[in-house]
Amino acid sequence: MFILSTFSSAIATATAVASPRVSFASLSSSSKVLAVSVRLGGARRFACPCFFAMAELVKDKEAASSAAAESGGGVSALASGSGAERKEPKRSRAFLNASSEEELLAGIRKEKEAGRLPPNVASGMEELYHNYKNAIFQSGNSKADDIVLSNMAAALDRIFFEVEDPFVFSPHHKALREPFDYYMFGQNYIRPLIDFRNSYVGNISIFNEMEEKLQQGHNIVLISNHQTEADPAVIALLLEATNPHLAENMIYIAGDRVLTDPLCKPFSMGRNLICVYSKKHMFDVPEFVEMKRRANTRSLKEMAVLLRGGSQIIWIAPSGGRDRPDPVTEEWYPVEKEIGEKRIISFHGAGLSVAPAISFSNFADSSEISEEKAKQAYTEALYGSVTEQYNVLKSAVHGKQGLEASSPTVSLSQPWT
Repeated sequence: MFILSTFSSAIATATAVASPRVSFASLSSSSKVLAVSVRLGGARRFACPCFFAMAELVKDKEAASSAAAESGGGVSALASGSGAERKEPKRSRAFLNASSEEELLAGIRKEKEAGRLPPNVASGMEELYHNYKNAIFQSGNSKADDIVLSNMAAALDRIFFEVEDPFVFSPHHKALREPFDYYMFGQNYIRPLIDFRNSYVGNISIFNEMEEKLQQGHNIVLISNHQTEADPAVIALLLEATNPHLAENMIYIAGDRVLTDPLCKPFSMGRNLICVYSKKHMFDVPEFVEMKRRANTRSLKEMAVLLRGGSQIIWIAPSGGRDRPDPVTEEWYPVEKEIGEKRIISFHGAGLSVAPAISFSNFADSSEISEEKAKQAYTEALYGSVTEQYNVLKSAVHGKQGLEASSPTVSLSQPWT
C-alpha cells in the first residue's frame, strides 16, 4: 500500500469536532473484495487536514487480462470510456452574457424574483460570488477582475442550469467533457485559488511509479480523509504537469450530498465517480432505506466491473465526509454539516506527497498476532507515514520553509516550474 498525504487550504469550511479511526481489512489478490471499516471517536486526533493512504496494487496484469477475456470485452469498454455527454437545450444565457459584477448579481435577483431560483440557492450563489472574488483578489493577480467575472459567470450559469434541469448521476458517473467540459470548468475555477509559489509535491518519482503500474494493468485504491470540496481539483492541478493520466482518470467514491447540493453538483459532474449513500445517512428517511441499499449494491457491482478490467485508480474517504477546522485548535476533523453550508474561500498554498507501499500482508502473515491486531498495526503504520509526510508539507507551506523542508523520506519539488 502506498501512502498519499495532501495539505490544502484553498477552500475551507465550518467547524470540526471528531477524529477518525480507520481499520483496513485485507484486499484479495483478485481485487474482487475490498473491505474497509471505519468508526469515529475522540481517542485519536489526526494532525493533518487531508491525508491519503493508498491501498495495495490489487490486480496484476495477468489477472486483469484473464478477467477481461472472461467478460468478452464488455468490461474493458465500460472501464475505458472517454467520458459522457449531456445534451443541453436552448436556455437563458443571462449569466454568460453578463459583462460586469452588477449584471451578474442582478441576474441572480431577477431569477429569484421570477420564481425560477429558490431563495436559499440564490443567497448561496451571491455569497459564493463575493467569497470567490475576495479570494482571487488576495492573490494579487493583475487580471483578478477578468478571472472573477469569467469563472463566476460560468459557475452561476452551471448552477442555474442544475436548478432548471437537475442532472441525475448514474452509479458509475464518467466525467462530462462534451458539449460542456465540466472537468476543465472545475480546474479553471480552482486554479487561481492555489498559490503555486508556495505549493509542493513530495516524492514525484513514486507518482511516476503509480502511473506505470496503471499502464501495466494494476489497480490502485486510495483510502483518504477529505478536507474540502476542492480536493479533486487540487490533486489534479498539482499533478497535471507530470502525471495528467492520474489527474484525469482518478475515480472518486462520492456520497449523495455532493450529488444533490446545487452549488456543488457542477463540480462533481466533472469527475469520475462511483456514487453511494453513506451509512451515516442510510436511515434519515425510513421509506428510502431499501432504495439506498439497492443503489449501493449497484454501485459496488459497477466498481467490481471496473476493477476486473484493471488499470483503475479509485479514491475513497472512509470518514464519510469532509474535515473542518476546529475554531480553537485550528486542527482538522470530520464533522457533519447541513447541505448548503457557507463556503469560505481563500488563496493558499497546497501540498501533496506519496510514500512507498506498505503491504497488509507484512502484518497479516505473522502467526504471532490475531487478525484484529494485524489490522490495528496496519492502521498505525499508515497513520505514522501520513503524519510524517504531512508534517513535512506543513513545514513547507505554513512554516514557509519551502523546499528546505524536505526530509530523508519526503523529497519536495515544484514540477510546474
